[in-house]
Amino acid sequence: MRWLFFILLFHTLCFGQRKVITTAVDSTAYYIELSHFNKKINNYKSSLFFSQKAINYAKVKGDTQQKSDALFSLGSTYFELKKYNDAVEIFAKCAALLSSIPPTSQQAICYYNMGMCYMNLDDFAKAELNFNKAQAVYNILKIDASEPLKLQKGILYKNKGKTELASKLFNEIISKSDLEDIYNTKAEALYQMGIIEESLNHNNLAINYLNRALALNVRDNNLDQKANILLSLSRTNEKLLNLKKSHDYLKEHLAIKDSLQLMSNQKLDANDYQEFKESERMKALEQMTKENEAQQKTNKFVKLISILAIALISILSLLSLSLYKNNIIRTRSNELLQEKNLELQMAKEKAEKASKARAEFLSTVSHELRTPLNAINGITHLLIEDNPKQNQLHYLNSLKFSGNYLLTFINEILEINRIDSNNIEIEYIDFNLKQLLTDIQNSMNEIASKNNNKFTLDIDEKIPEIVLGDPTKLSQIFINLINNALKFTQNGEVNVIAKLVDQGSDFTRINFEIRDTGIGIPEEKQETIFDSFSQGSIEINRKYGGTGLGLTIVKKLVDLLGGEIGLKSEVGLGTSFAFELNLLNGSQKVQPEKQIFYTDDILVGKNVLVVEDNKINQMVTKKMLENKGMKCKIVDNGEEAIEVMRAKNDFDLVLMDVHLPGINGTIATQNIREFETKKPIIALTAISLNENREMLLSFGMTDVITKPFEPENFYRVIAQNLV
Repeated sequence: MRWLFFILLFHTLCFGQRKVITTAVDSTAYYIELSHFNKKINNYKSSLFFSQKAINYAKVKGDTQQKSDALFSLGSTYFELKKYNDAVEIFAKCAALLSSIPPTSQQAICYYNMGMCYMNLDDFAKAELNFNKAQAVYNILKIDASEPLKLQKGILYKNKGKTELASKLFNEIISKSDLEDIYNTKAEALYQMGIIEESLNHNNLAINYLNRALALNVRDNNLDQKANILLSLSRTNEKLLNLKKSHDYLKEHLAIKDSLQLMSNQKLDANDYQEFKESERMKALEQMTKENEAQQKTNKFVKLISILAIALISILSLLSLSLYKNNIIRTRSNELLQEKNLELQMAKEKAEKASKARAEFLSTVSHELRTPLNAINGITHLLIEDNPKQNQLHYLNSLKFSGNYLLTFINEILEINRIDSNNIEIEYIDFNLKQLLTDIQNSMNEIASKNNNKFTLDIDEKIPEIVLGDPTKLSQIFINLINNALKFTQNGEVNVIAKLVDQGSDFTRINFEIRDTGIGIPEEKQETIFDSFSQGSIEINRKYGGTGLGLTIVKKLVDLLGGEIGLKSEVGLGTSFAFELNLLNGSQKVQPEKQIFYTDDILVGKNVLVVEDNKINQMVTKKMLENKGMKCKIVDNGEEAIEVMRAKNDFDLVLMDVHLPGINGTIATQNIREFETKKPIIALTAISLNENREMLLSFGMTDVITKPFEPENFYRVIAQNLV
């Protein structure tokens, strides 16, 4: 069913473009034409016979192109007879011959057909390999065969369980106009989407896709495809209890399958096929007999060589004795090496356990530090808001700076541990790369102005507007590198450059460079600059500040995204960090994020339930809420929170600490959602190594606020959930 489009394609490419010639009797082209003629009249027995005759004649002539044409004809016949193992063998021989001459469409079709054979044999790894080879040849020839290859790539993704990527490719085909001559391909894409939606129990949507596939199938009359569509329609209608429709579709499916079986039997009788294979085996045996006779003629010469070999062996025997002694020594050395390898393996396991313990320890420490740090930052904010004396304001601002510095340090330790523990996943979402860089530039212009720096962007116009990747991790990389460049540059220039390196049908390779005219990095420090807590020197650390973890995070994130970062630097002249990444091409417009603006009027008078066990944090949170005119009730455990919400449900919003005595905040939220589904419940958490936003939202929480609270973000998130 999937290959009918391709059969039409290769007939057009291979035979439709050739000039009409008068072929002489007893030639390769003549026998190939006889083979094609017999296929047209459904005489596949004769078609096989003439294809093989063409192969034999081409072997005598020794012409590579004639051999490949003859093999291609036989492979195509096997393919149409669904003898996929035989077809693979013949197409592989054909492709091997064609690899010795300039690329042709026939070579691409050989690879494509082998891919289709492997698809029918459920060997998807080999299928994908051959489709990629076909695409490479088509690219060289500048022939557009994207639709059938895109279809097969989507089917491969589906079989690997990557239904999102598969659906994306199928929808690209479905979006093509019905006026384009790709009915079979589009019908197959609709059928595959129906199968995906059926597997997700979206049965009504599945039926919609399948009905559209059936309507397109009428134009192409692909009976194999139609049988599969009818079977799926029967199955989905049965799930929806449309039993009459299910029965009718199943009945029509069985009728078509019987018709296909009858047509297959008419093409070639099983006995005829066996006779053909046996005939070819006997011919091969006859050829081997002739070769054996020729081999016997060389045996006399071999005997002479054997006599000389015996003499040589005698000499070598003397050398073997010496080698034997050396082998004993080598065996002993190998035994010693095995013992050392075992010791190294044990040491490696100990190191891995130590690394895991270190990661867990640092994660726990980082997490536990957030709770008192929330109190420090919160109380500092409240004191600054409470109109302190002028001589006190300096100390409070210093305390606020120290708290923020410690928070940055903790966050960076936690981020490194997330990456090292493989507890971080790469997202694949569509985003506007140019807009991302522009937003980062706007957010850091103030930092640039402090050191009187010129901060510019240079983005290659050839880079697509929309790409598919992980914008969050990419932002972390750029922010760390740009922040360093601005920090270590005064009265200079910082330039961010994005340049297109390569572009394929589904990917874009981009080189990113962050260049500054700052103080530079000494050559002896460049090899260790990406190590943790490394900032070039103690003097630089004291003068410019910083944790020394930013570049460590950058390198780990670049490695995680499949790139490699390098640097060039001269002291006093500046530094350049550069890396290359492959980003998938996006396919949809990205809606710009709506900025949430709020006034205190949204917050005034709102009734908030705070679930928090730490007394100091209770006091800080309550005071911050009351400063904006909100009313607040505090409970210190999850069980009481459930009862309060069940008994008195007049709260506008719930602030739920995640880590509580007894049942934690996530379980408490799950229980509340059983009887209250609409009230916003915002998680308050010092996110640990094994936590993330998606995990917390999966328990029914509406949003997340990270401890320690950043006041503006604290009020903004609350307002956003009250609107």
